[in-house]
Amino acid sequence: MTDDMMNVRSLVEKSADADLLREMIGFAAERLMELEVSSATGAGFGEKNPLRLAQRNGY
Repeated sequence: MTDDMMNVRSLVEKSADADLLREMIGFAAERLMELEVSSATGAGFGEKNPLRLAQRNGY
């Protein structure tokens, strides 16, 4: 499985759209982290909510 992942990575790095794909993956990862933290804290970033479960630092 590791070899397969390395082959996909080398294929992507050689493509002309590598930067676009990298940006898309980065955006999706940040969005997923934001959604996960929002659900864990009970409020969005900068949102005031009396039912908030925790404070956030960073994401």
